[in-house]
Parts: sequence; structure tokens; C-alpha cells
Amino acid sequence: MILRKTIHDVRNAKKYSVAFAKPLSELFNQPKPKFKYYVKNQTGLFGVPELISYEGFYAFKERTKIDCDNLINEICNSDRKRNLVTIFDQLSNSLCCLADMAEFIRTAHPDKLFVTAAEDCCISMNTIVEKLNTNKDLYTNLKQVVQHGDKQPMTEEDQHVAELFLFDFELNGIHLEEKKRQYVVDLNNFILVTGQQFMIAAEKPRIVDPTGLPDVVSKVLSKEFSSGGKFIVGHPNSHSEDPILREAAFKVYNGPNSESEKLLDNLLESRHKLALTCGFPSYAHRALKNSIAENPYFVMEFLNILNTELRIRSVFDYKTMKRANNNDIVSPWDVQYLTNKIKQNHLKYAMIDYASYFSLGDCMEGLNMIFNSLYDINLLFEDIVPGEGWAEQVYKLAVMHHTEGLLGYIYCDFFERTGKLHNDSHYVVRGGRQLPDNSYQTPIVVVMLNVVWRENHGSVLLHPGSVENLFHEFGHAIHSMLGRTRYQHVNGTRCATDLAEFPSVLMEYYATQPQVIKHYAKHFKTRQPMPEDMLNKLCASKYLFAASEMQLQLFYSVLDQYYHTQAPKPLNTTDLLAKLQVEYYGLPYVKDTAWQLRFSHFVGYGAKYYSYLVSKALAAYTWHAFLSNDPLNRTQGERLRKECLKYGGGKPARKLVSDYLRTPVTPELLASSLIQDIDQGNELFKMKRCTILKDHVTITASAILRVFSKFKEP
Repeated sequence: MILRKTIHDVRNAKKYSVAFAKPLSELFNQPKPKFKYYVKNQTGLFGVPELISYEGFYAFKERTKIDCDNLINEICNSDRKRNLVTIFDQLSNSLCCLADMAEFIRTAHPDKLFVTAAEDCCISMNTIVEKLNTNKDLYTNLKQVVQHGDKQPMTEEDQHVAELFLFDFELNGIHLEEKKRQYVVDLNNFILVTGQQFMIAAEKPRIVDPTGLPDVVSKVLSKEFSSGGKFIVGHPNSHSEDPILREAAFKVYNGPNSESEKLLDNLLESRHKLALTCGFPSYAHRALKNSIAENPYFVMEFLNILNTELRIRSVFDYKTMKRANNNDIVSPWDVQYLTNKIKQNHLKYAMIDYASYFSLGDCMEGLNMIFNSLYDINLLFEDIVPGEGWAEQVYKLAVMHHTEGLLGYIYCDFFERTGKLHNDSHYVVRGGRQLPDNSYQTPIVVVMLNVVWRENHGSVLLHPGSVENLFHEFGHAIHSMLGRTRYQHVNGTRCATDLAEFPSVLMEYYATQPQVIKHYAKHFKTRQPMPEDMLNKLCASKYLFAASEMQLQLFYSVLDQYYHTQAPKPLNTTDLLAKLQVEYYGLPYVKDTAWQLRFSHFVGYGAKYYSYLVSKALAAYTWHAFLSNDPLNRTQGERLRKECLKYGGGKPARKLVSDYLRTPVTPELLASSLIQDIDQGNELFKMKRCTILKDHVTITASAILRVFSKFKEP
């Protein structure tokens, strides 16, 4: 079973005065540590007493084992007093309290002793979970409750969460006979190892002997990739102004590789065998069972409808690229270079000019303003006690509701340091849940960025793309804060992938739409708002090449679905890619390339890469139907919280979003939402695309407007 999160109860919420809170702009524009990291610790990491030193992980681990043993005994006791799903969630909470914190510390802490102790905890927790996954007494008791009810009447949430726990058990084959169950265990282990090996291979450079290469190719490659008499090509060099170099690097970097091909074949074959053994028609059926899509047929219907519309619109994008390419044919290695060049020409301003209006402090004040307007909450700075943090320049924000008090804590780890992971991310350290005394366990999350800043740099300035990332991650964080489920197993972002990304993608609109940006984008020196022309150009750039860029994401999603819905066939992954590219992408396949071997997302997103498009569609519908005219409307914010965010994964995903949108979520609705977003963006900024599309659009503008006007609230 998937056991997610917990930690210690925070019972006594502190009282805060908004009037005297330190301004976020002051805190984040000139970040300075409250204390030196080497001073004596006064508490443990995240306030956990045991973690005042790295040795505390071992004590924490032993306490967790004792708690789990007691809960397992209670589950298996026929005279238990509590409902089973409550005990299961407490067991999940106890395990995840340590496992998820250890996983974060393993990746984020600069002290190797803490990292080693955290890694040891991760291994120990995995061993415990594997043992629980094979405990038939736990499974039998849970199945009995799911099928016949419990000692006390069960609510819909109780039943839903119990079914999720049961499904997690059966994913590991516990319901199968012993031989098949062991086969599932072996397959899972093989898939884990093979996936890791494929991800490593996907990042490896290609080493090429220049002997035999055409002189012109050798000459251009030697400028960038020459080393020890060979060419070591570690990236496709897609930003180069030299078209010959772009082509050569693309073909070499994305060339066939027998090691990677074998790993991908083994991964897909093992996943298919796993699905069949557990009773699913394909791995995609297994992966999508509790998602918004629910099955691969829904996904492919959505992608096919969207493909029809995007093919029409992407024609304009490729014509624009061709004109910028001196009317030469546009090839895959040209796209990134040409689109970047055109966007830069469109903006007319340098990125540093835009960054001057996006200081980190002003962006944080903007987030605070948005959350206060929508949800009546404030982000308030709270001092970190020595030992509570893991590095200098980590800041703690208390999320305070005007009437409900403390909702949770967001730790901000924004600045680059040696050894820190480079991807922006959101970590849940503790999930919320209802406690036995009816108080609520406050959630704790970390938002991690990689802002490059030195003390002599002045104010911390962000490029527009970094602003979008910041808002995206805070969309996840506020989802975790506002979730108010009874069980931590389904709190906040602990839900289906295509649902979890919806609130974070919605927050991207608040970083890209002029009616919101104008409220917080101010020059860090003059404090003047961004000039209207500059603002409009920035926001218009969001829609430049929106159709062709989405078409590429659609192609990735289709390939992911085909790889995970079909049994292994004589048609290899490259041949299948070439076949699908004709139908789902606007540029032809390049002979003797195999870019799927560089696509490591097959490992983490297996059969779920489509999720971003679905989340984007839900966000687009929400924005245009409910928020665009008044993005800071409290009524709409409260409705979003009460009808969507508070449930986390506590309701079936499709029912949750359908109830919130007040209309059934169908493939047609999702596709039309994305197309309407592209068309309305281009129309708003006068991109003059309509004349090209006028006679060809299947889902017409009037039809789209009818869809949205039907559900738009007064």
C-alpha cells in the first residue's frame, strides 16, 4: 500500500498581528540569515526534538517502528474500538512522518552526516513498507471492511479512502497466489532498477569518432564538443545560431543507442507483464484507475480531439518560423532557436529589463495579496529557531487565516548552494489530518527554488520564467495548506497526478496575465509599475507558438500512451515513434534518430504524461469561466477552496472536478478549454491568426464561447 505522510502534532497555534508582520519584500529582497548555521541547535529539524542532531534519525526510526507495531496489532485485533480506515491512516501517517522527511533531508541537507542518516532511514522505511505490503492479515481485515462495512457507519470519504488503501495493496499483488505475488515483487524490483538505469543512460553524452564524418560536420562539432580527439556531445545545442551545428548536434545527441533501447524495451515489457499479472489489460489501465481520466480510452479521445484542432493552428506557427528561417524548411533542430529568436524580437526589451520589475520580494508580496484576496489568508514571516532549518537563507512562513487561525507552515529554500538539486519543487513534509481530539494536524511543506544571488548583487530579481515557476510551486503549497481532509493519505496534493497539477497550473495565470501582474510588478528602484506596452508584450509572448508547443506535448503524451497500452510487438519503439509522428506532430521524423531514448519522463510519468494537458485544460476552464474578469474575487476563491482544494484526493478525482466546474468533465470539454485559451489569448493580443483559421476550425470560436457562457457564473 502507498503510505504517505505525517509528523508531530502542532496544537497551540500562535497569535499573529498582520499590522506588525515583517514585510515579505524586506525579507526576500535582501535575504540575510537570522543566525549562523554553525551555532548550537536549540531544536531539531522542522521542530522535531529528536532531530537536533543526525543521530536523532535513529531514535526517530525506532520510535516509528514501535508506533507501527502497536497500530498493526490494533488493526488485527477483533475487539478494536476504532474504525479500520482511521487506524490505517494513522499507520500511514507514522511511516510517512519519517520517510518523507528523510527523503527531503536526503536531497536537501548540506551536511553529509545528516544525509547519510536520512538515507539509512529511507532504506529502513522501504523495508518496513515492503513487509506491510505482504501482510495478509492487514489486507484481509481491510478487504472485509471495504466489502461489508465497519463497526461504526462509514462516510463516503471513509469508503473512498479505504478503497484507495485496498487498491494500493493489490497493486503489489497481495491478492494473488504466492507464486504470482512473488513474481509481482520481482517485476517491481526489476522495473525500479531498470528505470533508474534508463534515466542515467538518457543523460549520457554521445562519444563520436570524427573519422569518417563529413568535413563540414567535423568542423562545426569541433567548435563545441572536441575532447581528446573525439567529439563528446552532451546536449543538442539547440540555441546555436549555426544551423549546421544545430543539425549535427541534434542527430548525434538523439542517435540510436543499443543500451538505452534495451533498457526502454525491458522497462515497457516488464510494466506490461506486471499489469497483466495484476489483472489489468495494460499498464496504462493500472496507472490511470483513480485519475480524472480513469482509463486510457478517455485519454486518447481527449488527445485525438485536441490533435485535430492543434494541427490546424500549428500551421500558422510553422509558417512564422519558416519566414524567420529565410523561408527555408523548418526542421526539429530549428524550432527552439527560431521560437526564442522571434519571442525576443517581439518583446523588444532585454530580460534584465523585465527582471527589474520582478524582485523576489515583490513577487512574494504579490502571492500574499492574491491569497489574501481569494482565501482570506496571509503569509507571515516567523523566525526559525537554530536547528529547525537545514541551511542558511531558509525562511519560514506561517499561513494564517483571518478567522480560522494557523493553517500550516511553508519553508522557503529559494537560493542556490553547492550540492543542491537544480529543479524547482514542492515537498510535503507533513500532511494534514484530523486528530482524535478533533483538532487538526497542521501541514508542513517546503518550496525549493534555485535563485542565483550574492549579497553584493543588490535586490533579488527574477526573470519572468522564474516568476511563473515560483507561482506554480506556491500553487502546490497552498493546495497543501487548504486541504482539510480527515485523512492525511489524501490530503492536499496527495491525489491523482492530473488533479494535483491543476491548482499549480491555475496559479501560473496569476504570473502571466496583465490584470494581475499590474498589482505587484514594480520597478525595484523607482517603485513604478511596469509600463503598459512592456506588460502587454510580455503577456502576449505567452501565446506565441502556443499551438505548436502544445502539439509537441501532445505528441509526447500520445507516445507515452501507446508505449504503455500495447503489448510488446515487432514494431520497435523508434518505428512506432516515426509512425505516430506523422499523425501527431507538425514536423517529420528525422531518419536514424531515436529521441525517445532521451525522454526520461517515461520512468516517472509512465502512462501519465498527459496529466499536464488535462490540468492545463482544467485551469483554463476555471480561469476563463470564473476568474478572468475578476481574478481576485473572494467569492470565487472561497468556492475553489470549499468545492475543490479542501478535498485533496478525498473524493473520486473526476467527480471532484466535475462538481467544482458544475459540468461533466469530458474529453470534448478538456480539448475545447485548451483551444479556447489559445484562441482567446491570440485574439486578445491581436495576433491576427483568425484569418488563417477562419474556414478550417472544427470547434469554432462561437461553439467554444457557447460552452463557456453556459457555465459562466453571473
